[in-house]
Amino acid sequence: MSGYPGARNVEDMGDANYPKTAGNVIGGHKANINNPRNSEESKAHSKEVLEKIHGGSDTASSTAAKQEKDHGNVKRGLKATISNPTVSEEATERAKDRLEKGDF
Repeated sequence: MSGYPGARNVEDMGDANYPKTAGNVIGGHKANINNPRNSEESKAHSKEVLEKIHGGSDTASSTAAKQEKDHGNVKRGLKATISNPTVSEEATERAKDRLEKGDF
């Protein structure tokens, strides 16, 4: 186990100046898989690493199940959506509905 707070036992966790947390490693591999410019070989490697980290489970559902949303952050995000003039009317209405219902 690495000495970095929140870090899991993943490949090279980085050095003291640029520590790699498990979240950064996972995010980098997910980005690699979804980047159309990256080779299939590179994407296959990232999939293998993610399966190793998540113990072979479905990475999306495994990650989502372990994370609980901070309701205050979600509420602030909905309010920001409502007040942002570049957001579509449809998205603004959805955000208003969710705030009214407390759906966060």
